[in-house]
Amino acid sequence: MLELTEAATRTAGIAVLAATTVTTGGYFLLRINAGKAPVTDFQRRSFRAGHGHAGVFITLGLVCLVLTEASGLSGGWAWLARTGVLVAAILMPAGFFFSAMGPDRRTPNRWSVLIYAGASFLIAGLLTLGVGLIAV
Repeated sequence: MLELTEAATRTAGIAVLAATTVTTGGYFLLRINAGKAPVTDFQRRSFRAGHGHAGVFITLGLVCLVLTEASGLSGGWAWLARTGVLVAAILMPAGFFFSAMGPDRRTPNRWSVLIYAGASFLIAGLLTLGVGLIAV
C-alpha cells in the first residue's frame, strides 16, 4: 500500500476542502441559467470555463499528488509535481472569473494574465511528474 508523506496528506486535505468551494460556483451558474444574475454572453462563457477548469484541475491535481509519491521525486521537483496542477486549479479559474467581472463586460480585463500563469504551472507540474515517473 502506498503511504502518503505528511506534505502530500496535508495538501490533499486542503485540495479536498477547496473542492467544496466549486459547489458555490455551481450555484452561481444555476442562478445565471435561471436568469437571476444578468450577465453578457462573454461573462457566461468565462464563468462556465472557470467553474469547469476548477473542478477538473482539482481532480487531476489529487491524482498527480498521489502519483508524485510513487515517482521518487524530492525537494522542489516533488513540490512542483505534487502541487503544480493544484496551483493551476486556483490561478486559471481566478483568471476566468476576475477577467469577466464588472457590469456588461464583453471582453477580458487584465486579470486574464492569471489564465496564462495557471497554464504555466499546469504544464510545469505535468512535465515534472511525467519525467519523474518515467525516470523511476
